[in-house]
Amino acid sequence: MVRLAFGDKVMMVIIYIFLALLAFVTFYPFWNGLVISFNSGSDTAMGGVTFWPRDFTLENYGIVFQDTRLLNGFKISVLRTVIGTISSILVTSIFAYGMTKSELIGRKYYMIMCIITMYFGGGLIPTFMLVRGLGLMDSFWVFIIPGLVSVWNMIIFRTFFNGLPNGLEESAKIDGCGNWGIFFKIILPLSGPVIATLSLFTAVSHWNEWFLPSIYINNENLLPIQTMLRQILSSNIMSEQMSNLDSASQAVLSRMQSVTSKSLSMATMMVATLPIIMVYPFVQKHFVKGVLVGSLKE
Repeated sequence: MVRLAFGDKVMMVIIYIFLALLAFVTFYPFWNGLVISFNSGSDTAMGGVTFWPRDFTLENYGIVFQDTRLLNGFKISVLRTVIGTISSILVTSIFAYGMTKSELIGRKYYMIMCIITMYFGGGLIPTFMLVRGLGLMDSFWVFIIPGLVSVWNMIIFRTFFNGLPNGLEESAKIDGCGNWGIFFKIILPLSGPVIATLSLFTAVSHWNEWFLPSIYINNENLLPIQTMLRQILSSNIMSEQMSNLDSASQAVLSRMQSVTSKSLSMATMMVATLPIIMVYPFVQKHFVKGVLVGSLKE
């Protein structure tokens, strides 16, 4: 049991107070948005809604889930996140496994070319022309194909694979296992922490991405919910959206006079935010170990 000096105790108190204030400042905006989403819009307009709903209601979420466009955007976001994460992790890990082979001709050249792409890009206009030339405009696959390979994730995978014992592959080859069998039966099952961590980062990136769809997608049915939310918050078009609801939503809205554009915006933001937050507890046990992989030197 180490006894702290008086000065150390004072410093510990100051640190804890600072961390508590930092946690409060970070968490309160999200909590206030959640409170407003459950509060009557007309009551919110009066001000003073802080830590708890003053006039609790579910009307805001009723309108959100009645709007077929928002539900379709939510579906697009889920599909993009699931398909994009699985395909990106699979392709990137295969690429990284190939880069661990010393017998690969031109391996150093490939690595240099990959690293260059981390520092220099073609720019928005050349990328737009490339996407258009590939026929990916107004296509769901524009969310998936351009992000199949992440150089940063490849380097982390490569570092982790190089840390595995060489005897595993050698014994598998003696038993007649090929490269594909070694990768899927030995390497991937041992890569749980790094896969969980990079999957989380990739999923968050896909889920939060709103900019690219606003450039490459003109079809409203392919817009993810994040892009729709960005349009709502930036251009203040929630009132117009409310007037353009389908007949069923209009009927509900006519009975909900307390709904306002701000309360609907907060409810939409919660629907777009909570699903990805709920993923964190499931990968938390692998998170720390997976993050440390990238800090290890070969």
